[in-house]
Amino acid sequence: MNPRVSAVKPLDNYCLELLFTNQERRLFDMKPYLTIGVFQELQDRALFNGIRAFNGSIVWPNDLDLDPDRLYLDSQPVD
Repeated sequence: MNPRVSAVKPLDNYCLELLFTNQERRLFDMKPYLTIGVFQELQDRALFNGIRAFNGSIVWPNDLDLDPDRLYLDSQPVD
């Protein structure tokens, strides 16, 4: 099982800085998702910035979320 999200910080470029339970910091690029279905709502910067860590993953105020395994596997380590 992959580590889970313990904290999240939205960045100006529609990326997320994620802190995982193993203390790794990783970047996840949300830009590819912003043209897909319900994720288009996240182009609203206020909504995008409303993200929070929840139950090992992330969630936005409109109840959108992403799978924690996808977040870990598709993110890049922060140097």
